[in-house]
Amino acid sequence: MKINVQNISGQSVEELEIGFDAFEDDAKGLQAVHDAVVAYRASQRSGTACAKTRSEVAGTGKKPWRQKGTGRARVGSKQSPIWRGGGVVFGPRPRSFRKDINKKTRKLALRKALSERFKSGEVVVIDQVQFDKPKTKDVLQLLDQLKVDGTALIVTGEVNTNAQLSARNIPYVDVTTSATLNTYDTLKYDCIILTKDALSGLESRLS
Repeated sequence: MKINVQNISGQSVEELEIGFDAFEDDAKGLQAVHDAVVAYRASQRSGTACAKTRSEVAGTGKKPWRQKGTGRARVGSKQSPIWRGGGVVFGPRPRSFRKDINKKTRKLALRKALSERFKSGEVVVIDQVQFDKPKTKDVLQLLDQLKVDGTALIVTGEVNTNAQLSARNIPYVDVTTSATLNTYDTLKYDCIILTKDALSGLESRLS
């Protein structure tokens, strides 16, 4: 698959061949994408929900009333789950929602997701992203010149501090690197902007 490389002004400067095999079969790799997205979203859950059991709620060990002779039901503790302020039966406890998938599946999922975005024309490749200093206006100008509408993900080859600081005040734009790009982020944004260095990094990961 061949793609056009643009400069920051939106003009085509060269044509490149993608260095990894793009999927032509629409069905192949879909399960891997699903597994990768489910695993990513599961790992984002904090898992800190916690309800106290009858042994943890505040209360006394004294029997509320004597066992027999009152006409009321027998009861031995105010921490009983059927009492107001008592413990919770089978309530949530701190846990990990992490789901593991193997490297081969993660690689397949990312390759499938990128292939679909390339085929849909939702990936823009530019020669470089160069910001002399953090400036939000520069990112907005870049998006305007590239004719990008909606949410966008800028992927650089290396950590670009100026780009990250320039985009952090724009709620619909994010910046990441080719080494940390995942399947979920590949599908989340309306448009993906790749630098040539980022494309080379992805080709190394996926080839």
